[in-house]
Amino acid sequence: MQSEDKNIAKEPDVEYGFYSYRDYLTWNMDEMVELIKGKVFKKAAAAPNRLHQRLSIHLASEFFQFLKGKTCEVYEAPFDVRFPTKSNKNEEIFTVVQPDICVICDPKKLDAAGCLGAPDLIAEILSPGNNQKELKIKYELYEEVGVLEYWIIYPTEQSLIIHSLVSGKYHPSRPYTIGDTVESKCIQGFQIDLTELFSE
Repeated sequence: MQSEDKNIAKEPDVEYGFYSYRDYLTWNMDEMVELIKGKVFKKAAAAPNRLHQRLSIHLASEFFQFLKGKTCEVYEAPFDVRFPTKSNKNEEIFTVVQPDICVICDPKKLDAAGCLGAPDLIAEILSPGNNQKELKIKYELYEEVGVLEYWIIYPTEQSLIIHSLVSGKYHPSRPYTIGDTVESKCIQGFQIDLTELFSE
């Protein structure tokens, strides 16, 4: 990738051009980036901190154990999730994200490159510096493409809000925290104890 393209990835709030998944595949970057409606966004300014990683591993492990022998599968970042609009051709896909955790229940959406289409459930663990993207841009994106559940985890506050898709719009749960056991509506039977998740 040319140096000017590297600068594009380092300035996510400035519109430098319009890119496709085909362009994305040619980039060789030192940091993870995402492509949202043709615009480049940094995944994070640096590697996730230890707390972020611990929460991600714990939650993904809970899903993995629960989903053994079932159709659904769980994946952790880095894992490309592409949202096609007109066709599945790389040059006509303009959004590819790397959720912290995603669960896909339709095997037809999985291919060698990752996931093509909306996962059933996406969980994002907020980090300093990317909250605006997670709370606004990705919230609107996941609602638009039909992600059934969008879990937002707030590590510092030790809380979780589940946004459930109802008639095309997200409806938030109350904030769950230590002492609560939460369950997924779209991954039936899955529950997690937040006291255990947030324990140190």
